[in-house]
Formats: sequence, C-alpha cells, structure tokens
Amino acid sequence: MAMQDWFLTAQERANPGSEIPVWTTGNLAEPLIHGAAYFDRLASEVAALKAGDQLFFTDWRGDPDQRMRPDGPTVAQLFAHAAQRGVVVKGLIWRSHLDALSYSEAENRDLSEAICAAGGEVLLDQRVRRGGSHHQKLVVLRHPDDPERDVAFAGGIDLCHSRRDDAAHRGDPQAVAMSPKYGAHPPWHDVQLAVRGPVVGALDTTFRERWTDPMPLDSENPLAYLRDRLRGSDLSPDPLPDQPADPPPCGPQQIQVLRTYPAVRPRYSFAPDGERTVARGYTKAVRRARRLIYLEDQYLWSTEVADLFARALREQPELHLVAVVPRHPDVDGRLALPPNMVGREQALSLCQQAARDRVHVFDVENHEGTPVYVHAKVCVIDDVWASVGSDNFNRRSWTHDSELSCAVLDDTRDERPPTDPAGLGDGARVFARDLRLRLWREHLDRDPAGGEDHDLLDPAEAVQAITDAADALHRWHDGGRVGPRPPGRLRPHRPERLPWHTRVWALPAYRLVYDPDGRPLRARRAGTW
Repeated sequence: MAMQDWFLTAQERANPGSEIPVWTTGNLAEPLIHGAAYFDRLASEVAALKAGDQLFFTDWRGDPDQRMRPDGPTVAQLFAHAAQRGVVVKGLIWRSHLDALSYSEAENRDLSEAICAAGGEVLLDQRVRRGGSHHQKLVVLRHPDDPERDVAFAGGIDLCHSRRDDAAHRGDPQAVAMSPKYGAHPPWHDVQLAVRGPVVGALDTTFRERWTDPMPLDSENPLAYLRDRLRGSDLSPDPLPDQPADPPPCGPQQIQVLRTYPAVRPRYSFAPDGERTVARGYTKAVRRARRLIYLEDQYLWSTEVADLFARALREQPELHLVAVVPRHPDVDGRLALPPNMVGREQALSLCQQAARDRVHVFDVENHEGTPVYVHAKVCVIDDVWASVGSDNFNRRSWTHDSELSCAVLDDTRDERPPTDPAGLGDGARVFARDLRLRLWREHLDRDPAGGEDHDLLDPAEAVQAITDAADALHRWHDGGRVGPRPPGRLRPHRPERLPWHTRVWALPAYRLVYDPDGRPLRARRAGTW
C-alpha cells in the first residue's frame, strides 16, 4: 500500500504557510468511544503531569463545572490544579456567540477566568469568519523530560455538558438544553482519539500556529474587543515554551492531520488562503472506495459533500454507503427546525438518486427507546482508511470553521477474511476494521469482545446484517412493541419531507446561515476545495 494513494501529498495539501508535516509514521491511535471513557482517561493523564510539563488545548465549548468523573474533578479543577503544580497550561476557546442564542459565551469565559486565576492562560479566540466558530477539540500533553509519555486527544468531544455518556446511553447528568425529543438528559454518542508518537508533535504545531498568529483575538467583532478591554481580559498571548522534539515512534500507524481554516481577512499567518485538507483528504479517500463507506455524523448536509458520495456510488457498482445520524436535529422550533432538516433531506436525496439500494441511513436509540444524539464524526473506508475528528460532513466544516481530524492508515494487515475487501491490494487494516467493528457491535448489541463478528467482516454481508437488525427493530415498534425487543439500537432513518412553502425560506436560510461557504472566491467559482 502506497501512502500517497490514500493520504494527501505536500502539493495536495496546498498550504505551504504551515509547518505541519505531510503525515507522520510510527504512531499509536486508540479510539475512546463516548465521553465517559475520554474524560476518565484525560483526567488520569492530566493528574500525572508535573511542573514543567505542558498542557495545551483548544475547544468549541468548555463548561467549568463539567465533571470528568461522577465524583469529579471538574474541567476547571483539573486544569487549574495542573497550573498550580507548575504545569504550563495554555488554551484557546472559541469566544462564542451569546448564551441567549443557545451558545456558550458565559461558560467559555468562566472556564478561561478560572484557569487564568490558577496561573494558566486561556484566551477567548474569535479569529474566525463572520458567523463562524473555532470547532477544534484538541488536548496536547507534553513531557519534555520523558517524551515517551506524550499524548494528544483529538476528535469530536468538547469539554462540556452532555458529553459524559457511555455505551448504555442514558445521558450525562449535566445536560445541555436540546430538542425535547431527546429527554431531560440527552443520550450522546461520540468518539475521541488518543494518539501517541510523532503525531503528537504535529498536533502541538497545530496549537502553536494558532496561538502565535498575530491577528487580534477579536478581529471579527470590534464591539466584543471593546467589551473585553473594559473587562480587563487577556488579549495578548504570552510566549510559549520551546517546542520539544517529536516523541519517538511507538506504533504501526501512519497518521495525517487534516484541518479546515477559512479564507479570512486579515489572513492567518499559517494558512494565508485558508486550509481545506479535511475536504481534500476525504475527497481523495472516497474516490478510492470500492465496497463500503461507513459514516457517523452529526449533520451529513451539503450537496457539495453529497455529490462526492453520489459520484463514488455511480462509478463503483459494488459500493455501499452506510451512515448513522441523529434521528432529530438538536434544536426545535418553527424557525430553527426547518433549516436543520432541509440540508440533510437534500443531501440524502442526492445519494439515493445515485444508488437507492446501496445507501443505508440509520439513527440510534437506547434500550428504553429514547433517541441517541449522534455527535461523532467518523469515517471508515473499505476497512483501510479511517478518520476521527471535529469536522462534520457539511460545507461549513469543510470550508468555514476551524476543524481538526486525524486520518489513520495502519501498517498491520487484518488477516480475517476477506483480507482485501476492496480488491486493490491494500488489504484490510487492523485499526480501521477494529474501529468499525467496535461501533457496529455497540449498535447491534453484539458481544463487545468481538465473538460475534462472522457476518460483519465482508462488506455485503455486513450491510445485510445491519439492515436486517434495523428493520427488525422498526417492525417491533410499528407492531406495538409486542414480545421481546429485538437486539440492536439502529432504526432506518426516515427524514420528514418539508412542504414546498417551508422549503422556500428554509433552503436559503440553511445555505446562508447554517452551512456557509468559507472558500476563496476562485475556489467557489471552480467548484473545488
């Protein structure tokens, strides 16, 4: 398997302004399924940091009182105690829109102030396009005196309320307000990667490039800048300690760090024309798909993204697309709901027109029948290439907000048949196949240890198994829930089609507000990323 068949080359990355490596080798990636597992691991790793070690993080939302474990510590306590021990704690949190608009300006500010009071430095970062956000979820832990212990966490899980759920999917006791369809404590499905090896240096560089960018923190909003000045907020990042050398190789995986940065004025110093390696990386990998594309995604919007899948389905007659999405948007209401619905309806319709019998879309419920909100951003292609990140499958994530994803290729072949499902000679790879199987075992109520995988290995058999299970559960519901509940948590996703008079206004609102385009004008005109 040639790495350049799947990974972007330096030329394809098309951002010479960044110092991030094209890809790194010798890494070890571990999926942490659900927030409870991630928070527990993060709490242990941070508690072990000592004076002189480094903790860098970026986040979309941070709730200072969010408990990492049932009995604590909270996010603020965990990071503040590290700073008090002499750990170098630096953070960049999106400044956010107002809480009145269901965002997290106050929470993000409170977390920043709590950590700063303990000796850390956490800045509210609004260096985004108008209406955009910093959406990266990253924690980098460096040990200059013991680099083998370096670890980073990247994926879809914010350090905030509602994320600390587990496989039982009964929700986080500390919940955010969502659509009432998800109940008082919305069940939450999510994934984060823990990575070790040289890739930690690449993720460290990602943080440092943002931290040292000379653009003013509130460049997008002069009024916000004035308010921050009056509050005495820290608007000038202090220098960072020297960057340690990359950790030594420790595993069999190649990892390519993919990012989104929009085209903004003034320009990012590390991405003068923006960066769209998330979009480019997915585009290259999807074009190599032959048998199975598996997605878990919060949105799955945008005709531009759907067209990529539709083309692959038309060109590859054995290719199946399996997607797991939320049953309902996270918002409700006469004005907010339709734009959230119309984008997915449009995207799924485009895929189904390309290959109706090979597009399989499901949503998730727990064993009590409560819908599970799917927040994960996962893609596995032919059990070879896999990615976990903060980016959704929509135009906003691919062009407009800041995003971060790790694409993984494992040197280790998986010898379970079929050993080469795509037939291209790449062979199934252990990381990608194990990630897909772990997720499917949970969704199908299979043995977590992997004793019931015989029908989940071959793509065609796997699609049949997951479809049969979802159909059985759906029939049980339609039949009045008579008899034992069938195993599994998936049901066929049946999006509601909006009436034409609602679509008239919902579609432009979706395109302009919910799913904007952050590409330079020439890329928009050319229809390229």
